[in-house]
Amino acid sequence: MAKKKEKIFEIDEILDFLKKKQSEKRFHHTLGVAYTATALAMCHGEDLKSAEIAGLLHDVAKPLSDEEELDFCKDNNLEISEIEKRNPFLLHGKIGSFMAEEKFGINDKNILNAICNHTTGRPGMSLLEKIIYIADYIEPSRKIQPNLDEIRKLAFRNIDKALIWILKDTLEYLENKGGAIDPMTQRTYDY
Repeated sequence: MAKKKEKIFEIDEILDFLKKKQSEKRFHHTLGVAYTATALAMCHGEDLKSAEIAGLLHDVAKPLSDEEELDFCKDNNLEISEIEKRNPFLLHGKIGSFMAEEKFGINDKNILNAICNHTTGRPGMSLLEKIIYIADYIEPSRKIQPNLDEIRKLAFRNIDKALIWILKDTLEYLENKGGAIDPMTQRTYDY
């Protein structure tokens, strides 16, 4: 018996799905991340389609509530750390990666890792992972982050320095706010 070939969704199909599932504001952000990721990919020599797909699907699980995210992980045997149990919003990258593979037929591990790690980062990130992490932070509709104008410029000149600056600012923001810091973000910065 021949192995069933999985359907790979086209960009237009992904866009249609997202437009139906995401709020207008989230959809606008998603388009901004995909656009920014593609521009960064052009600048730094990454595959454009991979950047666009990862950018489009990075927040595919965002519409889920905290309870739905925890249930989704349990139902699909996705590991949940203690920090994720206390802060389920951190799970949307992990769930999004799972959905990209299962629902949309994406089997490129680089794309799946970029979706999975776009919230916390990870030590030894690939170029695509860095691009999605940074694009999520600097896309055009973002306005509140410190040093945003400088980071936007730097991202197109030196992606590693931009990543470090974003990680540093994120850690400082969470520390000052008293927010939960995922140990993976700290490890990524230390790396």
